[in-house]
Amino acid sequence: MKTLVIGIGGVTNGGKTTLARRLKKQLPNCTIISQDDFFKSQSEVAVDEHGFLQYDVLDALYMEEMVASIHSWMANPKGCALTSLNNMHDMQQETDDCWVLIVEGFLLYNYRPLGDVWNKKYFLTIPYEECKKRRSSRIYNPPDPPGYFDGHVWPMYLKNKREMEENEMDIVYLDGTKLQQDLCSRICNDIAQELKKTS
Repeated sequence: MKTLVIGIGGVTNGGKTTLARRLKKQLPNCTIISQDDFFKSQSEVAVDEHGFLQYDVLDALYMEEMVASIHSWMANPKGCALTSLNNMHDMQQETDDCWVLIVEGFLLYNYRPLGDVWNKKYFLTIPYEECKKRRSSRIYNPPDPPGYFDGHVWPMYLKNKREMEENEMDIVYLDGTKLQQDLCSRICNDIAQELKKTS
């Protein structure tokens, strides 16, 4: 039995969750773990001198629990995965005995204990203006206060991205303004190549 752990990282509102869900529909035996599911409660999140909640840092997440969930899947993918309908006939034979975990989130590659789990690492980027526009159209709980994007979200994205680039290699950067279908096809093709290497 082959297993693959695929990281879909990137900027807020870059299309990570949408892409992960699209991939799940294409790949059999595929499970998604979302980093957003591991946020601490608001009362546990630090506040900076401007009154902004510091959600865009590792300390705002239960990362140990996330790592445990990934390791649990790696130990028993059949017990965690839900088989989904495969629409990629050319990959059917190669993926039938393969179990894929997609981990999506904004701080995947900044946490050292996750450094050795990835078979492939992707990072979605979108320009500042597009990111701000998408962010403003989303409803968060708690809501973004005025100035939060420019005062916290974007600066932290740039800081986290710099740290990631200093410490991580082999990250494939994807343009989050491209069609999701094209991004999905790119990753599925990469997975097919990865399976050939392990076969």
